[in-house]
Amino acid sequence: MRILRILESADHEITQREMAHLLGISLGKTNYCLAGLVEKGYVRIQRFKNSRNKAAYAYTLTPRGIRERIRLTVNFLGRKMREYELLKHEIAQLKKEVKALDDK
Repeated sequence: MRILRILESADHEITQREMAHLLGISLGKTNYCLAGLVEKGYVRIQRFKNSRNKAAYAYTLTPRGIRERIRLTVNFLGRKMREYELLKHEIAQLKKEVKALDDK
């Protein structure tokens, strides 16, 4: 999900090294993840000539990749909202326990 978010918001000429740095993972892991996203059809890689390098690559999300990022975001938000509600309930319970101990 994080790679999809980076690719959606970043300059299409971002390097794998820059992406790895943003993600806090190794270049090898970044390459492996990108290859998987390309294989699933979520990301397209285009090679082009660049004045700094002999060849550079542009990474773009495909329409399928955009749909997957949205799906992952919805699932993530749902999971975090459930966690939030559970924590809110647990905090309320702990407050009751503390109040009961203070009243003794």
